[in-house]
Amino acid sequence: MKICITSQGDNLDAEVDSRFGRANYFLIVNTDKMDFESIQNPYTGAGGGAGIQAAQFVANKAVEAVITGNTGPNAFQVLKEAGLSVISGVSGSVKSAIEKYKNGELKSVENPTVNEKFGMPRGN
Repeated sequence: MKICITSQGDNLDAEVDSRFGRANYFLIVNTDKMDFESIQNPYTGAGGGAGIQAAQFVANKAVEAVITGNTGPNAFQVLKEAGLSVISGVSGSVKSAIEKYKNGELKSVENPTVNEKFGMPRGN
């Protein structure tokens, strides 16, 4: 199974990023083989619409689930419309999050967890 985890770094030892649309990295992980692709998020500096653009980007990666710290309403809607399971409220290392996911300890959420301005640079 392929999943996407927002990450502060480019490897499995990095911390889960608390933001979805402005996360530093997306790690696309094959949970069966534990191999992964690290993608620097091209939307971290977007003036607006980062969540929507990031959600469309991730949905095009053919993943089944997204694991992150928080998800705003616009990104959440795009991810759900794409048929993805959204798991928010996750912290700690990416590797730990994967193990919890594989063990059934993480549950998908039915609503966004933050407002649409969460994670935007101050002054915007």
